[in-house]
Amino acid sequence: MKRVIVANRGAVAWRVIRALRALGLESVAVYSEADRDLPYLREADVAVPIGPAPAVQSYLNRDTLLRVARETGADALHPGYGFLSENADFAEAVESAGMIFVGPSPRWIRMLGHKTRARDAMRALGMPMAASSAVLGADLDAVRHAAGDLGYPVLIKPASGGGGIGMIPLHGPQDVEPEWARARQIAERSFGGSDLYLEKLLGNPRHVEFQFLADRHGQVRCLYERDCSTQRRHQKVLEEAPAPGLDRGAVADMAAKLEGMLSTLGYDVIGTVEMLYTPESGFSFLEINTRLQVEHAVTEAVTGVDIVAAQLKLAAGERMDSVVARVPPLQGHALEARVYAEDPVRFLPSPGVLRGFNPPELPGVRVETGYAQGCRVSSHYDPMLAKVIAHAATRDKALLLLRQALAQFHVDGVKTNIPFILQVLDDPGFGAGQVSTGMVSRILDAPRAAQAA
Repeated sequence: MKRVIVANRGAVAWRVIRALRALGLESVAVYSEADRDLPYLREADVAVPIGPAPAVQSYLNRDTLLRVARETGADALHPGYGFLSENADFAEAVESAGMIFVGPSPRWIRMLGHKTRARDAMRALGMPMAASSAVLGADLDAVRHAAGDLGYPVLIKPASGGGGIGMIPLHGPQDVEPEWARARQIAERSFGGSDLYLEKLLGNPRHVEFQFLADRHGQVRCLYERDCSTQRRHQKVLEEAPAPGLDRGAVADMAAKLEGMLSTLGYDVIGTVEMLYTPESGFSFLEINTRLQVEHAVTEAVTGVDIVAAQLKLAAGERMDSVVARVPPLQGHALEARVYAEDPVRFLPSPGVLRGFNPPELPGVRVETGYAQGCRVSSHYDPMLAKVIAHAATRDKALLLLRQALAQFHVDGVKTNIPFILQVLDDPGFGAGQVSTGMVSRILDAPRAAQAA
């Protein structure tokens, strides 16, 4: 591996470019017309335009990406997250072109990156999980029948992709027709496929995920867990490692069990097993993300492991013992906030030019972004501006540090969700670590409930 095409944009593109430089590898950045002025393009060894702003004509255009890789002499491709990162056909095309796909082998993406196939595989290994349907097509009567069998409320989920995109709740049969069509459109636009399925929607579980690295020789390492329960409309807003308030013994047991399952399968390179947790039922399987996660940085902070560098080395065939010889002990606590260009009250995207953009610079704080002052935030892509990661000796100290960092984050020209994140950080329940997937709704509904009273 000598030259790697970074088939993505924004914060993850810049993150991968930095990792490549640290490893002495060359980077090829690609960009759409909307992204031609983003600062990380100057950090790459080569930057190549790939088409108009719409993702289907640029970042989701497989033929163009493979052509650019061929013309620039790339011998590997890093897909980042989102877009084509969990597309098995694309991964196979990359390998057929003689390049390394920096991710799991295509067969694992096909089996486990597809949510319902992943559930079948993990169920066969004895993993407990919530009830769900098979993949459903455009037949709305079949959708209503499956939803009725599961019992409302249920959740529409894309069978491919992630990031909470396209996940829409159904509270009754009357929701099926409009929401199913909307979910199919979102899935097709975001992931290049419209396969959907239904999952029983639990009340207020916790969302806990386990980070894995695996070599191509049968060794698997679990780098602990993250709590991603703080979500708005099923999209993660705050993540932290380790998960607060969970019994460490129970977490270690589940990590070991998952290590054994992935080793039995022969899984490779990188992956995250996402779980739901309630005190009554314990852990239940949700899905496997066969890619780098947006929130990987909190795990890096508490382990000292460069996950992107490890991913690159493992994809190149290195053995685990030379990449992560042993799982390091936990080092404090880390929290990550996703800063979006959006209205903090109505939560609508807020595209525009960043007339001011000054991320915080504090000890213990790391900022991942793809933007700089003067850049335009396009309406064509996810509106995430930056990830702010705070790492300290304890959760309380990390929480204070994150709050300080966000208060110092100056953005002008677009609205941001920073006021909303600060509202969550100030919530006594969040401060006490009493997190759940329903917590944000409770926080947002509290003023209305008080006013009604």
